[in-house]
Amino acid sequence: MFEQIRQNHLRRVLASLVLVSVLAGSGQAQGEQGAFKTYDAKTFFETTSIFGASFSHDETKLLITTDASGIFNVYSQSVKGGKPKQLTFSESNATFGVSYFPKDNRFLYRADQAGNELNHLYVRTLEGKSIDLTPGENVRASFSGWSGDFTAFYVSTNERDEKLMDLYRYDIKTYERKMIFENTDNFALSDISRNGRWLALMKVRNNADNNIFIFDTDNTDAEPKLITQHEGDISYGVAGFTPNSATLHYMSNEESEFNRVWSFDMKNSDRKMIQEADWDIMFSAYSWKGRYRVTGVNADARTEITVLDTKTGKPLRFPKMPRGDIAGMSISRSESQLAFYVNGDTSPSNLYVLDLESKSRKAKRLTDTLNPAIDETHLVSSEIVRYSSFDGLQIPALLYRPKQASMDSQVPALVWVHGGPGGQSRTGYNANIQYLVNHGYAVFAVNNRGSSGYGKTFFHMDDRKHGEVDLQDCVQARKYLESLTWIDKDSIGILGGSYGGYMVAAALAFEPDAFDVGIDIFGVTNWVRTLKSIPPWWESFRESLYAELGDPAQDEERLHRISPLFHAKNITKPLLVIQGKNDPRVLKAESDELVEAVQSNGVPVEYIVFDDEGHGFRNKANRITAAEAYRDFLDRYLKSQ
Repeated sequence: MFEQIRQNHLRRVLASLVLVSVLAGSGQAQGEQGAFKTYDAKTFFETTSIFGASFSHDETKLLITTDASGIFNVYSQSVKGGKPKQLTFSESNATFGVSYFPKDNRFLYRADQAGNELNHLYVRTLEGKSIDLTPGENVRASFSGWSGDFTAFYVSTNERDEKLMDLYRYDIKTYERKMIFENTDNFALSDISRNGRWLALMKVRNNADNNIFIFDTDNTDAEPKLITQHEGDISYGVAGFTPNSATLHYMSNEESEFNRVWSFDMKNSDRKMIQEADWDIMFSAYSWKGRYRVTGVNADARTEITVLDTKTGKPLRFPKMPRGDIAGMSISRSESQLAFYVNGDTSPSNLYVLDLESKSRKAKRLTDTLNPAIDETHLVSSEIVRYSSFDGLQIPALLYRPKQASMDSQVPALVWVHGGPGGQSRTGYNANIQYLVNHGYAVFAVNNRGSSGYGKTFFHMDDRKHGEVDLQDCVQARKYLESLTWIDKDSIGILGGSYGGYMVAAALAFEPDAFDVGIDIFGVTNWVRTLKSIPPWWESFRESLYAELGDPAQDEERLHRISPLFHAKNITKPLLVIQGKNDPRVLKAESDELVEAVQSNGVPVEYIVFDDEGHGFRNKANRITAAEAYRDFLDRYLKSQ
């Protein structure tokens, strides 16, 4: 029931690993706030990334994932505290914990092959043997939940058709399986009712409009039933079935700028709006027995969590916690314990357990993930600001000011562009940003128009206008930075990964005088090729991508116009390009060709390819290598301006 919450937290953690830290070095510095220390790359990356919180059957331990070994592996963490026990020992492929089995200490985990995103699902038996439950080449699989009676679990795979995910029911003892839903029409499975009868399916029409369907597994000859009949563009998202399988909760921006929670009665098809906020509701889910309902709201780039006790009708009172967001929440099946993470700008995610039956309501901290060699007071909290873009639109952003910065000691700056399209820079610990700021680089993480979290109007303002209005938001970000007395106005660069990497290349190609350097991390450079080479498993989202960016069969001229590769002759500022060899989303050819084109201009360009990475950085050693390269590049071409 809490898989969506855990996956939201996982995506946030992985996103923070995508953009690699940038500086290294060690020493003392003096700014307005007194003496502080800078840290080298190895010291910063010895901070541990951690996520996941699946309770064991006896609720004495949690299944977690950390990169303490240098690459992500699965660990067991006692709820009483102490050092976690390593359970998987991969030295190459990142391995992620999924769930303990409900009645014994077996567990499920997933892993792809060197970042190719073809995840397989594995079980670790009581004897310590690993079994690949979804073998085969080009197979992509995901865990879809446990049956309510704990006799089976559900897995979706694309083995029948690489474009479509079918659903299978696996016997919990023998691992024998049976297909219970053959996907023939680009449905995306979202949830399964506790009694196993109902499937909630999503069908995307475009990036502004989709629908929810219900499939009755007791009547497999019937077609999925549409339950969100509507006119116009409305976005829907499944929150989950209630524990008694009688109601489906879903989120929708119907008649609102923001997502609200609605209920759909499975018996009589009645629906009603049951929860709303001043921002998007990101998720809403029940604990196993239904006593608690957890809701997360995306409130101006930070998460606000509410845990409603349905027995008393009052929200759960949390003990006083360190400053930061509560995330990655999991409630034990007995509903006696609550595991969660706290993540703040200056503190990476740490795992806590709260005894829900204790009157004292004290939370026990189980981890300490910040490298003890780093003094947290040397790190910097963000400030949420808004600045005016070219047309007067207010653009939200997070500003990180180095402790070295003052009117008498101006610092260089970087405009930081998130991934997507449609992502969001949010508060919370990001080692990459903290590392930059620690070494005297101001970071301005912009949420240009088209970013999520600020209402559907703002989100769609850049549809089919990429490389245009969103780019101008980034250009105006530089002008805002120039207005700050502690910024070196002549030393401002731009950095981004994925879609943010595209914005870097676009800025240097289409606004060649706007920034002094650019760091492109696996960014799109040729939209025509990228949209034609969408991975098969993205088939259900193809129309959504086309609605936002354009259909290469119909819009090739415009896509050519906004692709930096075809305008690389305009690039005159130093460029660093980072690429994963196995990236299935942004092919290595994208970066190869951009680098070759810029080199022909006689412009300084540096290029690093990681042979064992895909679309992001999961290997800690690679993050350190990249960080050191970033420092050399920035010190050479930005600080020296």
